[in-house]
Amino acid sequence: MRILQTVQASVGSTPAAISAARGLSHFGEHALGWVAVGGLGAVVDRKRRRQWASVAVGAVGAHAASIVIKRVVRRRRPSDPSVQVNVSTPSRLSFPSSHATSTTAAAVLLARVTGLPFPAVLVPPMLLSRLVLGVHYPTDVLAGAALGAASAAVVVQAEKKFGER
Repeated sequence: MRILQTVQASVGSTPAAISAARGLSHFGEHALGWVAVGGLGAVVDRKRRRQWASVAVGAVGAHAASIVIKRVVRRRRPSDPSVQVNVSTPSRLSFPSSHATSTTAAAVLLARVTGLPFPAVLVPPMLLSRLVLGVHYPTDVLAGAALGAASAAVVVQAEKKFGER
């Protein structure tokens, strides 16, 4: 709780940070922004269409895995009076963060397609945004990132096993 309060009192105390965090939240909702990125890449870059499609599939699969875990764990979102909730959520469940999960999976798979350091650029802001918005505990976003990385690894292994046939 102390980390969450500290993030909100520092980084999360400015309207610009809250606006940026809300933008990330809307982009990552149900992994739809990542599906759009993967779909657009598949349309534009026909030579690597399968890898771009894997970005979308990986993000959706990671999101689905996080939802299953949320329903098993049933951890409630932060509700301390000192925590300001700055965005609406589709459920009251917080562990793991689905935004962190799908973003990490997408970033790892995007890095694989492009060779760019997307995990280092995309994952930390998304994780931080969930704390700024007051909808997750730090362990929610860390677990989500770990699940997203594992989900991306599953997609990569599936591509290797079932790839070009």
